[in-house]
Amino acid sequence: MAVVRRKLLQSRQVRCLLLLLCVSVGGAATIRYSVAEEMESGSFVANVAKDLGLEVGKLAARGARLVSEGNKLHFRLHRKTGDLFVKEKLDRESLCGKADPCVLHFEIVLVEPLQSFRAEVRVFDINDNAPIFLNKEPLLKIPESTPLGSRFPLQSAQDLDVGLNGLQNYTLSANAYFHLHTRFRSHGPKYAELVLDKPLDREEQAEVNLTITAVDGGSPPKSGTAHIRVEVLDVNDHVPQFSRLVYRAQVPENSANGSLVAVVTATDLDEGSNKEITYSLAQNTEAILQTFQIDPQTGEVRLRGPLDFEAIETYDIDIQATDGGGLSAHSKVLVEVVDVNDNPPEVTVSSVSSPLPEDSPLQTVVALFSIRDRDIRVGGKLTCFLREDLPFAVKPTFRNSYSLVTDRGLDREDVSGYNITLVAVDTGPPSLSTETVIEVLISDINDNPPVFQEDSYILTVRENNSPAVFIGKVHAEDLDLGENAQVTYSLLPPKSGDLSVFAYISINSDNGKLYALRTMDYEAIQDFQFVVKATDGGFLSLSSQVTVRVIVLDDNDNRPMILYPLQNGSLPCNDLVPRSAEAGYLVTKVVAVDGDSGQNSWLSYHLLKATDPGLFSVQQQNGEIRTLRQVSERDPMMQKLVILVQDHGQPALSTTASLNILLVDGFSEPYLQFRDSSKQSARVNPSTKYLVISLAVLSFLFLLSVTVIFVIHIYQKIKCREKFTIQEHFYDDCNFPNNLMQGGANGSLSRPCPYEMCSATGTGNSEFRFLKRFMPNFPFPHGTGEVKTEAGSSLPPDSDSNRSRGSEGHGRVSGDYM
Repeated sequence: MAVVRRKLLQSRQVRCLLLLLCVSVGGAATIRYSVAEEMESGSFVANVAKDLGLEVGKLAARGARLVSEGNKLHFRLHRKTGDLFVKEKLDRESLCGKADPCVLHFEIVLVEPLQSFRAEVRVFDINDNAPIFLNKEPLLKIPESTPLGSRFPLQSAQDLDVGLNGLQNYTLSANAYFHLHTRFRSHGPKYAELVLDKPLDREEQAEVNLTITAVDGGSPPKSGTAHIRVEVLDVNDHVPQFSRLVYRAQVPENSANGSLVAVVTATDLDEGSNKEITYSLAQNTEAILQTFQIDPQTGEVRLRGPLDFEAIETYDIDIQATDGGGLSAHSKVLVEVVDVNDNPPEVTVSSVSSPLPEDSPLQTVVALFSIRDRDIRVGGKLTCFLREDLPFAVKPTFRNSYSLVTDRGLDREDVSGYNITLVAVDTGPPSLSTETVIEVLISDINDNPPVFQEDSYILTVRENNSPAVFIGKVHAEDLDLGENAQVTYSLLPPKSGDLSVFAYISINSDNGKLYALRTMDYEAIQDFQFVVKATDGGFLSLSSQVTVRVIVLDDNDNRPMILYPLQNGSLPCNDLVPRSAEAGYLVTKVVAVDGDSGQNSWLSYHLLKATDPGLFSVQQQNGEIRTLRQVSERDPMMQKLVILVQDHGQPALSTTASLNILLVDGFSEPYLQFRDSSKQSARVNPSTKYLVISLAVLSFLFLLSVTVIFVIHIYQKIKCREKFTIQEHFYDDCNFPNNLMQGGANGSLSRPCPYEMCSATGTGNSEFRFLKRFMPNFPFPHGTGEVKTEAGSSLPPDSDSNRSRGSEGHGRVSGDYM
């Protein structure tokens, strides 16, 4: 029978071992695996990628990693192959104790995108622990008068294994007095009782030695032994009797040490010392001895250590009552630990995406976390929320698992990072909560263009500056970070296409400093403007523009210029003043201008030198020259004045004007020019000399042109006379048309004819000598030998009256005569 039973146990263990690596997927969210304890480090568990339906290499591409609830990883994931391995040797007893099944929970977290899967590994027990007795040599004192069938509970053996590998049976060494009876506890291991089979006789045998063996169900089975020493006592008529066989008590798990659990009472009908009862915790486990204590005299059972409902829910305590004669009785106290809400929710963050781009779309997963409450029965419903109003929201994924997602737009320039406080609350009572802070940094993107500190800039530079002089600076701020905030400055060409501004201004592209490339001249350009562009260094760069106006400040670099009186280096200007002029008479006005501006162009006039300083004065503001007193006959006729015209620049520049004033009796007198012969001979204006030379050359060229024209004209006249002399018949031309020679009825020509007028030279009244027909040399028709005159007389063609001879001059007048 024992052999058959052992074979059955072995077959069951083999079937369990065959199922160690069995994988099952529970529901749609949890992946379940199983392994045996004590597997070596690096042992293969399963292929996660295959179970998740992912291709090989996807785990590495998505940054897969394992997250354990207990913050300690017992497994290792190979990202490239997706294989799950044992990280370190697993000991089921240290991981789960007596709990069965022993399940290790963890999460498989994937990023890009963020995703998590729940997984659990069940650790199967192997028979790696033998049953042991805490008290290797227990002592039993049994009176010799103990009736047959009396039972004496023994201490339970402790076996850390569970199930079939746990404690299964007890055996007792062969003896004549006792046999062993195994009993079961509702909560706890099996225990054995000695049952008296034969009456004890102290006189025959004062002590009985027994060996008890505890055997588990492993293959092969393991065992542990204890040596029991039974001391036979003299007769004690009565055994203590408990008021109850089983005492029951409920104790809240948050009860303090020393709290009363229960009170047990026993009575003994004997007298004297045999009536005195002492209570003790006999044959109990170490956990009970560390948690409870009993008052030997009163039987009060009190707490010695803390209770934890999540660890042990019930306790089965053996109470022994012993009288003075050594007789004892046993009872039980069943302690039920009452769960209270003494554990706040636990938040486990699986993964956090940080830093998070500020342009992340809504509902972007930021973090994955789960919440667990160890007070399962009384904790109630769990809720999770954010303590502050932040652009994030908590979104449930599956049971007690959540994701933190973006709820509103992010802007790194407003907030560069968030400390997100997650609050997990149970319903109690009392309601407990816990707070977990998740730090999320916001990464920058190039979403802000550079912004200039001013809407427009006005800079000034003084004329006559040195080339490459610093004139000012523009500055733009970019709210982004890193390369996105690196600003580069440049000049934009004007819209008109005029690039002359680049000849004036240069800009440092790094710091925005502006430099004048050339010397400015206020008289040539008073101001100009250009556009500066600021560009950031982002991948898709952004830019902004600002207008810069440069104002050229005037420098006192131009002397006053006299417009009147003219100072051309020739004769000085003369003004007439009647001798009858009274004091204050306006003589003339000096007019001057200055090419500068502002204070540099303000002019003042001063009388620098005068023939008679007391006769004339100059208005300082407008340059008017007036008489200070009445002109007298004794004043010299010619008064010479030198006027100083000065500006108000720093330093001041000036020029002088000279003029002559003639004192006359009346303006009808001839205008006399007086010149200073010494100065005129000493001072020769080069421009006047050049002007005279130019006029002489022009006059010569004009006369030469007139002479050439006149010579050409005379030559043509002479040639014309020679032509008329050679011709024998003036009108002898066969090609002359007949109708031109026909006269009218009254003897006049019927058509207009040109004539040439000749007059004798040297006459004062230019009298006409004769009129000569001026006609082209057309041939007359044959047969015509004479020409009629106006008087009707005929003239031969070769008449001398039709020729001109002698030295008379002649002129030509052409007209039409009818």
